[in-house]
Amino acid sequence: MDVVVALSVAFLVFPFPSAAGALSPSYYDDKCPQHKSIVWSAVEKATSNDKTVPSALLRMHFHDCFIRGCDGSVLLDTKGKNRAEKDGPPNISLHAFYVIDNAKKALEAECPGVVSCADILAIAARDAIVVSGGPYWEVPNGRKDGRVSLASDTRQLPAPVSNISQLKQSFGQKGLSAKDLVALSGGHTLGFAHCSSFQNRIHNFNTTHDVDPTMNPSFASGLRSVCPAHNKVRNAGAPLDSSNLIFDNAYYKLLLQGKSMFSSDQALLATPKTKALVSKFASSQKAFERAFVNSMTKMSSLTGGEEIRRDCRVVN
Repeated sequence: MDVVVALSVAFLVFPFPSAAGALSPSYYDDKCPQHKSIVWSAVEKATSNDKTVPSALLRMHFHDCFIRGCDGSVLLDTKGKNRAEKDGPPNISLHAFYVIDNAKKALEAECPGVVSCADILAIAARDAIVVSGGPYWEVPNGRKDGRVSLASDTRQLPAPVSNISQLKQSFGQKGLSAKDLVALSGGHTLGFAHCSSFQNRIHNFNTTHDVDPTMNPSFASGLRSVCPAHNKVRNAGAPLDSSNLIFDNAYYKLLLQGKSMFSSDQALLATPKTKALVSKFASSQKAFERAFVNSMTKMSSLTGGEEIRRDCRVVN
């Protein structure tokens, strides 16, 4: 798939709380001009060896931004009795931290103490989209790295069982709109879901139905065969969509066919506004890509750190 360069949206400025104006696509141009190619090299090399890397990096960035802003706190390791974010229940399945480590090591050799881990993760998430055939955009930089990382804070993350009211509240608290919610949910076009994240829809759904009646019956049957009621296979699950290694709009098409994985996906059809956006993105990949880039730029502009870490896993 050709990479679509989203020039029309690359330099849009969005109103957003907490220092969005301090970020700039040219932030490192004088201080570390090779930063983009160094991060890209780390992402591309890792992806050539492991096709799950792009979805992992995108999810990692989402989970970073939804707690204390995009400050790289999700990268910090647990130290002593303080359990870090990466060890919170929703983050146990996060992986590919080594990609950020490799990029950081190369950047420290090129321009020590200049590029933050938070910026590396934001750029890597964009590169994850590009390497999967999605759009390119300029990532505004200038984030600082946070010093606080608490596993207990992961309760703030939107859950796969969330309903539309919970999702809108969660996104709204971050300054994100219903359109941002629908656009960013399109990130589910990449990746894999473990049984535990959608078990509630395919077994004992409610007192009337064993399976969520909004699900396509044959699709639900396939999931039930992979994920039996008392599943013992730790890594059992299913791809999030039919082309889960390619950044496309298949997620929205499948959602309209009753073939979504999570309750939080199905929830997007619960209001006329969000359902209309799902239909729009299902019918136009260009419209989806435009909205996704806008919403990613908006989300990743929420900042909150205070230092430039020399090691992304440890505070200075």
